Amino acid sequence: MEQQHEHHHHLPHLELGPSEPTHTQFHIVSPKTYLIIGACLLIFTASTTAISYVDLGEFNAVVALAIACIKATLVVLFFMHVKYSSKLTKLTVACGFFTFLVLITMTMTDYISRAWGRW
Repeated sequence: MEQQHEHHHHLPHLELGPSEPTHTQFHIVSPKTYLIIGACLLIFTASTTAISYVDLGEFNAVVALAIACIKATLVVLFFMHVKYSSKLTKLTVACGFFTFLVLITMTMTDYISRAWGRW
């Protein structure tokens, strides 16, 4: 009898250790999740439009920006897959957000400290 050898052809892969910051498990997001997040984004958009007709005084912009931040968070977490990414990716996104906050703070400090109408 001939002895048959089975040859398993494996694709070469890199052995990434547990300390490798870019190594993550692939995560498949179900269409149901995308539909729920999409529906939430539409609801928040409708809320922004509805609240724009309500006179909240100086808080109109605050409420609109709060809703916009919630929507941006949903997009970053789910549509950009940051929720399922490595800690390095999450750190990168957090650093970008922190830089944005620093720039906004510096801009607002300049804006608030001006002597409006006194020149």
